[in-house]
Amino acid sequence: MTNQHETEASETATAENAVAIEPTTAAASVVTAARPPEALKPRVVIIGAGFGGLQAARALHDAPVQVTVIDRRNHHLFQPLLYQVATAGLSPADISAPVRSVLRKQANTAVMLGEVTGVDVERQRVIMDDVSIPYDYLIIATGARHSYFGHDEWEPYAPGLKTISDATFIRRKILLAFEAAEVECDPEKRRALLTFVLVGAGPTGVEMAGAIAELAHKALAADFRHIAPASARIVLVEAAPRILTMFPETLSKKSQQALNHLGVEVRTCAPVEAVDSEGVMIAGQRLAAGTVIWTAGVAASPAGQWLGAEMDRAGRVKVRDDLTIPGHPNVFVIGDTSALAQGGKPLPGVAPVAMQEGRYAAAAIKRQVAGKPDKGPFRYFNKGNLATVGRSFAIVEIGPFRLTGLLAWVMWFFIHILYLIGFRNRFIVSFQWAWAYLTFQRGARLIIFDNT
Repeated sequence: MTNQHETEASETATAENAVAIEPTTAAASVVTAARPPEALKPRVVIIGAGFGGLQAARALHDAPVQVTVIDRRNHHLFQPLLYQVATAGLSPADISAPVRSVLRKQANTAVMLGEVTGVDVERQRVIMDDVSIPYDYLIIATGARHSYFGHDEWEPYAPGLKTISDATFIRRKILLAFEAAEVECDPEKRRALLTFVLVGAGPTGVEMAGAIAELAHKALAADFRHIAPASARIVLVEAAPRILTMFPETLSKKSQQALNHLGVEVRTCAPVEAVDSEGVMIAGQRLAAGTVIWTAGVAASPAGQWLGAEMDRAGRVKVRDDLTIPGHPNVFVIGDTSALAQGGKPLPGVAPVAMQEGRYAAAAIKRQVAGKPDKGPFRYFNKGNLATVGRSFAIVEIGPFRLTGLLAWVMWFFIHILYLIGFRNRFIVSFQWAWAYLTFQRGARLIIFDNT
């Protein structure tokens, strides 16, 4: 995600493209940059530059509107590959792109870096600290955060994976575990240091478990003198009866077999009952572990509280079938922030859903501005699900079509390359994966501390 507090040169060249920023207090009057009334076009504010927000902004490139994209980070992140940063396979810049750069050719779009603290739906204002941004149409695409199911005290000991900061922190934690084990003389402490527990066996947990196993068994195998990195114990824990519950059971079983082949222990029907600095309590059994990673539940952003809208148990805003909230047809909520059922089942919190919702919201706004009839209810078209286990095994589900193994991995590879933003990122990630495939090496094994 990304956004910045200044408009680009092409955007400030005319009054028509200037961003209207209004003070919320008298002290903030110095930041006012309101446009003359005659220059105003319908104002579309997009909160969040993730998959949904960015797709919406791009789809509005030719619309007769003024678009403002707001985000607290200045980059769009390709989150499906974040686990590869956490396991030293890729560098952060390989899977991210500056939002300003992505949208630089859109003359009707401005980008702002800042954190939204609220929305005034009655006055149609987005609140950012001491300033407010007026809107005629609002798209909220603020994503999700970690959910510890009422046990937020576990977070310091079991970090989640949602941002680049999370990924580099986990990478440091994993690599430091091997470094600490190298100088540890106590066999029990060494064993704990080389035990890695992942809580939650969805795609992120499965993919990360496989990546850590390959890191230990291949990339680090010959780099240490006093420990055998391949002796590391990787434990994937799932409270449900099987892993990858969003996939058919046949694919789930084959994925578990692939994980076992990599040396990953899979524990199903095993809820985590406690997490602390020494390890975890799993289904009544204590497991000493130096590294615990949270890949389980997620909760929506505070957008529902901003809007005063009805929410589900995960904090997602319950939207109408046109992605708007009741009583406010100009406010769209999309992606992980929204809750919408289709075919009797809630839509999953995955990138394709957010992208399609972003394009739908943009199209709906364009039709409203043009005075055309409503587009009709949103319909998600499921193009398929993919997940990878290690360097040469993946599972693919496209309608009734099922595929596993190397060919599925090749499909996974090309689809992820296709959805990366920018030629540079596609080229570098392709090269990095090819190099890692041939040599088993990980080029991003950097331990970076906050003060370095």
